[in-house]
Amino acid sequence: MHTIQQIRSGELRGATRIKISENLTTIPQELYRYADTLEVLDLSGNALTALPKEFSLFTKLRILFLSNNKFEVFPDVLSTMSHLDIVGFKANQITDIPEQSLPVSLRWLILTDNKITELPHSIGLCVKLQKVMLAGNNIRFLPDEMALCRNIELLRVSANQLQVLPAWVLSLPRLAWLAFAGNPCSFKSDERKKETAVISWDNITIEEQLGEGASGNIYKAALKDSTLHVAVKIFKGAVTSDGLPVDEMKACIQAGAHENLVQVKAVITEHPAHKEGLVMNLISSDYYNLGLPPDFVTCTRDTFADDQVFTSIAIVRIACGIASAAVQLHEKGIMHGDLYAHNILVNKEYHPLFGDFGAATIFSINDSALATRLEKIEVRAYGCLLEDLLNRVVNGSEAGIDDLKELKHQCMQENIEFRPTFKRILEQLNQHLDK
Repeated sequence: MHTIQQIRSGELRGATRIKISENLTTIPQELYRYADTLEVLDLSGNALTALPKEFSLFTKLRILFLSNNKFEVFPDVLSTMSHLDIVGFKANQITDIPEQSLPVSLRWLILTDNKITELPHSIGLCVKLQKVMLAGNNIRFLPDEMALCRNIELLRVSANQLQVLPAWVLSLPRLAWLAFAGNPCSFKSDERKKETAVISWDNITIEEQLGEGASGNIYKAALKDSTLHVAVKIFKGAVTSDGLPVDEMKACIQAGAHENLVQVKAVITEHPAHKEGLVMNLISSDYYNLGLPPDFVTCTRDTFADDQVFTSIAIVRIACGIASAAVQLHEKGIMHGDLYAHNILVNKEYHPLFGDFGAATIFSINDSALATRLEKIEVRAYGCLLEDLLNRVVNGSEAGIDDLKELKHQCMQENIEFRPTFKRILEQLNQHLDK
């Protein structure tokens, strides 16, 4: 974090990245001293409502974050900035995005948690778009011109007012991570609490916090009537980049038991702050995250530690477990929506546990055409996972690597019709293990 004083003093001369959060209401004039070098500017957490025309002086700016400000209109000056790659306006008060205001160079657009009712038709000009974050708005329809954005790989439209999910969304050739729960067009599913045990908050003793995610906090806890230790997730209740925590909770419950899924044991009742919560199996400490989230460069693809490598047998074990879990999820009408290495835990034997249902969407299994399409979209995400692991293989000439590469290719075909189902994927992997 930088300060206005540092900006004014010239201390940051030549800086390529600047981040300021000091309740700004206007862009400091001194900031323009850095216009020739600045590539990343983060002005999140201020009180900005507009950008002046001279903002276009930042000719090298690639990444701009203006989250948690007070914008009501998307600033059209950004359309003149030809190098903008990532723009984030999360948690503003935007209601209007004027036509031609979106930079056509955009690869990653973040408009989560605003008051947008419709997108401009000119979004179709943004053909480089890969990642589009629109959850938590009032969007009633997606313009047909958006079908021209054929490079979209991740689309978050949960918690909006979509009456229908357009057919073109289900045909995007590179779409792999889709979330659309919490819309009028979403399937209204029973939370199945009647089939799930309940535990009163009074019977839970919180011991330590294990982690914090966008949708809630996870704790290690003990049950007062047992020696068993469990994990407890308490949901925050606010909209996340993926959607609403209540939809995540429903999907977790509906997913059911599976050896490769993080297991829900009970729903929490009588929380003193009236928050929703789940009791889950406590995962052994020898499990660790398979990958790391995407960064500004990879955009939609996971990152990994520099020294992380995999053998072919490790990849097959991970691939089998995740495919098996995916079969069950889709049979139960759940699209995970976030099938990534960073949402998978593995141990030293490469036994995978798949979790984090924040982007999950429940759909009707009776609509076979929709169910098939959603599965084939998730299969592409699975192919991306295989590709990421294969890119870090120890020995490219190991037995079975060619088979895995062929499977990856099948899963990532841009013609959605030609991709295999998860059942077929599992059959191929089992044949590989039998060799």
